[in-house]
Amino acid sequence: MQTILGSGGIISHGLASELARYTDEIRLVSRNPVRVNPHDTLFPADLTLREPVMLAVRDSYTVYLTAGFPYSYKAWKTNWPVVMRNVIDACILHDAKLVFFDNIYMYDPSDMDNITEKAHINPQSRKGKVRKEIAQMIIDEVEKGRLTALIARAPDFYGPGNGKASILTEAVFKNLAQGKKANWLGSADCRHSFIYTPDAARATAMLGNADDVWNQLWHLPTAPDPLTGKEWIETIAYEMGVEPRYQAINSYIVKTMGIFIPFMRELDEMMYQYDRDYIFDSSKFMKRFNYIPTSYIEGIRNIIELNYSHIKYGSADLDYIAQFTPPAKG
Repeated sequence: MQTILGSGGIISHGLASELARYTDEIRLVSRNPVRVNPHDTLFPADLTLREPVMLAVRDSYTVYLTAGFPYSYKAWKTNWPVVMRNVIDACILHDAKLVFFDNIYMYDPSDMDNITEKAHINPQSRKGKVRKEIAQMIIDEVEKGRLTALIARAPDFYGPGNGKASILTEAVFKNLAQGKKANWLGSADCRHSFIYTPDAARATAMLGNADDVWNQLWHLPTAPDPLTGKEWIETIAYEMGVEPRYQAINSYIVKTMGIFIPFMRELDEMMYQYDRDYIFDSSKFMKRFNYIPTSYIEGIRNIIELNYSHIKYGSADLDYIAQFTPPAKG
């Protein structure tokens, strides 16, 4: 049995689909799990409660922790250590391997321009300190020889059906599709890596079903040579057939908006990731699995075809668009 704890999100949905390549024994665990594959087993459970987690992990040989909580320091600090303790103890009890889908909030800002698995752990935000704490819980148990696990880390997301999980989707794709200015956090002159969500899901399944990857940290496959904010906006606008209008949202604006909007208040402490180059390196994974990530231009075109094809070339001056050649990097 392969078990996904925290099913229902964009990554877990894709992961469940990818795991069907390896097994038809997949258990989906969340408060209200929904079947992805015909033979999925559904297990309703609250991951903050110890006994349901113990039962959910029983008979599993690989467990994937892909849970998410509201984007709030209070929610993270309250829930994540409890959930991680429950999951680790359940995996140890039932001799299950653990795959933790993680982010990069714990890395030092000085490493943002070349983020490898060797990046320094020095979180600058409260949420980053929570991520450091829960990752260390796994590492401690691995070093004691009590747990077999791996940590799979991903940068910011973009992808089809991504909804509110992606700033790029919310602030750029959706705004341009609605005839609005795109919003870009921080400097639009800085390069910023995004992982294509189908790549993230596929790679997580690959790691969970390989033999020589355990008790290591892995960066999930992300296209190299990322676009700048301006290039992201121009390329997306070009492929949609709309004018690439945008505004940069600096830290002062975020702070001001945070007075009225809780999400922006939570985002303020993460602005250091948007005022410098943010370049994610996944060469370790790409070399081990001979994997080529989805290029940025292909990812953008796929998203527009699936989500925004109804507006393509519907709201732009075509003579203006014809003069523009986008930077199709990645």
